[in-house]
Amino acid sequence: MTSEGWGTRPVEPISQHYIVCGGNALAHRLVLELVEHYEVPVVVLVADRTRDHAPQIEQLPGVAAVVEYASITDEALRAVSVETARGLALVEGSDQDNIHAALSAQGHNQDIRIVLRMFNQRLGENIERLLRNGAALSGSATAAPAFAAAALGRPNSVEIGGRFLHIAFDDAITSDRICVVADHIDRQDLSKIRLLPEQRGDSADFVRLASEFGDDGPVRPGGVRREPEPAPEPEEEPGGVAALQALRIEPREPTSWVRRVRWRLLDMMRFFTSARMRLVLLIALAAVLMAFGVLWYLNRNFGWTVYISLLDLAGAAQPDQLSDIAAGNGAGTGGPWQRVAQVVITICGITFAPVATAIAVEVLGSGRRGQPRNPGAGTRDHVIVVGLGNVGTRVAAQLHELGVPVVCMERDPQARGIAAARALGIPVVLGDGPFEEQLRRARLRHSRALVAVSGDDATNLEAALEARHGNPEVRVVVRLFDDNFAGHFYATLDNAASRSVSYLAAPAFAAALMGREVRGMLSVFRHVLLIAELTVEDGSGLIGMNRHDLEDPGGVRVIAVRFARSAQLQWNFPDRTRRLTPGDQIVVAATRSGLARLNTVLVEEG
Repeated sequence: MTSEGWGTRPVEPISQHYIVCGGNALAHRLVLELVEHYEVPVVVLVADRTRDHAPQIEQLPGVAAVVEYASITDEALRAVSVETARGLALVEGSDQDNIHAALSAQGHNQDIRIVLRMFNQRLGENIERLLRNGAALSGSATAAPAFAAAALGRPNSVEIGGRFLHIAFDDAITSDRICVVADHIDRQDLSKIRLLPEQRGDSADFVRLASEFGDDGPVRPGGVRREPEPAPEPEEEPGGVAALQALRIEPREPTSWVRRVRWRLLDMMRFFTSARMRLVLLIALAAVLMAFGVLWYLNRNFGWTVYISLLDLAGAAQPDQLSDIAAGNGAGTGGPWQRVAQVVITICGITFAPVATAIAVEVLGSGRRGQPRNPGAGTRDHVIVVGLGNVGTRVAAQLHELGVPVVCMERDPQARGIAAARALGIPVVLGDGPFEEQLRRARLRHSRALVAVSGDDATNLEAALEARHGNPEVRVVVRLFDDNFAGHFYATLDNAASRSVSYLAAPAFAAALMGREVRGMLSVFRHVLLIAELTVEDGSGLIGMNRHDLEDPGGVRVIAVRFARSAQLQWNFPDRTRRLTPGDQIVVAATRSGLARLNTVLVEEG
């Protein structure tokens, strides 16, 4: 369809609907979230109904209409009935285009809820102040922690009230866990995973004691004890288990100074690739050390020997005059042998000077030319990030912040992430050559992990397989959109992980569109657990509800409570009957459907 009208006109005029602008993977996942979990009418505005994910979006049940306009103009917004819509999500296009569309939509409908995708988070924070009812989110920033954590072989974390929540698996689960978040974990069939399964309540032990001392219990009046009937053996749960735990500080990956010095010395060897140059420099170094030994032997003063040797290397030593020698006022007491040693050091200094100058020009010149530096011979135990788009840039920056050595690979010299990598001092391998050669330049043999986060599933898979061929021990993390493809990937490769940016980011965008604050997301393989903070306001449907009301329908665990007159979070609050009042805040771990159910409660009863 062209920009002159509707792509699929609704059967009747539509209102109280949600508008999603975009036809990319994030838009596809977001529409699925809205129609499946929140069960709201959705109208989708796309630039081309035949490209990207637009054809799949059009086939989704529950989508009221798919409209095609080349750009988001006032005419396009009127065509999707923005005047009567409840929410608008802008998840495609540049930051500038999304800002312009958001302000235009607000001009048509002052009360509409607007959520826009922004790469520049600082700019997004300022734009939120201009919007009456809006939020700016970054899909790449939302998903990057999961990719970085997967590369390090550890779960990502979400900070809540000074604690860092993370997912622990099987043997890593400790006794102070907050709650079980998944069971039936089978790497060969991830569809068996159950998120937030039913678990034994906090009062189970009290119920057991009450049953023992009750009329039908084994303990009788007068101290007579009746043998209870043998209880059936509990069935062992199949598969692995995952639990939510909290840390006081987020673990970093610091590199010791000894390793850094060793890597730096190894890195300096790249300037001495010529065997003849190495031979000449080694001979000169040996001559300097011998001359230094002669000076020290003749003068018996180590400090003075270092001082005069450095001056001789720099060519700054003052020679003795004949009149000073005749008068016995020479610079040293070593006589002719000292002068010979000083001459040797000065000549060797002439050899070292041009090499030092060339190294300085190479190091400083690359930065002045605007080119990122190449990985050196000392690069060890690093993570290779393939693709410097929005996601790759965020992942590389987060790993760098954690103290992990990073090397990036990018085929497009104009990619936006190259400047960011250069500013952080991260080496980048540029070029459009075969992956085998590019990975060799990125020093794959000495790396710990590879993260392939380009926008194409096939390219990411190729990079992962090539990396595993070049280094069978390397950990691979791949960005994949298709869930079935990812399932086969998990079943085929060991020491591997798969993540989907749209799958990770869509729940946060959907919750923000409904006015809920999602503090972060935790990954359980390809499944997502949302950590959200809800405030009980006047007229809210949460008033009068307790933990039983919130948790019994499933998909929600209340992990912390902050009461109206308290400044601190109370973790695992034991009173399940205490009802919420205005001003209370709760922190929940929820599935997508569980958070959608809470939103329905707030909308219908609030």
